[in-house]
Amino acid sequence: MLDHEEAFRIPNGPDYLVGLRDVRGQGVPVIDLRLKLGLSRTVPTPNTRVLVVDITLGERRLTLGLIADRVFEVVAFRAEQMEAAPDIGVHWNSDYIDGVVRRDQGFVVVIDLARLLTAKDLAALGGTDKTKAVA
Repeated sequence: MLDHEEAFRIPNGPDYLVGLRDVRGQGVPVIDLRLKLGLSRTVPTPNTRVLVVDITLGERRLTLGLIADRVFEVVAFRAEQMEAAPDIGVHWNSDYIDGVVRRDQGFVVVIDLARLLTAKDLAALGGTDKTKAVA
């Protein structure tokens, strides 16, 4: 987890691609997950953080920075804690939702980032044709 800093902008990138950050000597693409999920752009505050995650895409591992409005805590969940996403009665694109986990403070939605990113996204983030079958 990193404090939010301005990223190096990449010309002609998709709107959700904020830019690149140097993480331990590696250029890491940083995405605004709110934009990717169809929400408004993240407005940075002193609480804004960048979560650095590794996503497995077939035989490839992609390291991404995800902008978060704020982070309360980082916890691990056991598979048996996860419930199916509830049926809300209308059609919406929820293919990327693995499920929900109940917490004392409410629910945590678990997102499968490998399913959220399309082949076009992966190409913009430096993916290869091998990842198209997974996306």
